[in-house]
Amino acid sequence: MNGDSRYARNDVFWRRMISKRRFQIALFIAAELTAGCEPQNQPLTPSPVPSATPRKIDEWIGRWNGPEGTYLEISKSGDTYEIRIKDLDKAQTYQGTAAGDTISFERNGRAETIRSGNGEQAGMKWLLDKKNCLVIRKGEGYCRD
Repeated sequence: MNGDSRYARNDVFWRRMISKRRFQIALFIAAELTAGCEPQNQPLTPSPVPSATPRKIDEWIGRWNGPEGTYLEISKSGDTYEIRIKDLDKAQTYQGTAAGDTISFERNGRAETIRSGNGEQAGMKWLLDKKNCLVIRKGEGYCRD
């Protein structure tokens, strides 16, 4: 064997490897590009028609009392709920939306949820005997008598 044939075989080897690698890269790119695609021109799924019966959370509209003069007040305008929370320092207002049997809103950059509960779930000794409460999180609850 002369020296040229060895280099020729080596050259063919590297051309095949580069070609194989390019194919793998092209295949990977094609797979990534098509992974996020969804079929186009699909019919829109109809949105659910609101029922004529009021939602359970609409019964929450009004004032709910907490300990030491705190309260939660909920009002509704269209599909949006206005949530007014009075703590020991001040009252603040937030906009909320219904999500199932809860109302979701954002307070100080944090997602919060109002849900139905009782005094025990509120985790506050002043509300332990209450049955009809709204709870935002453990340690923050408001009840009606």
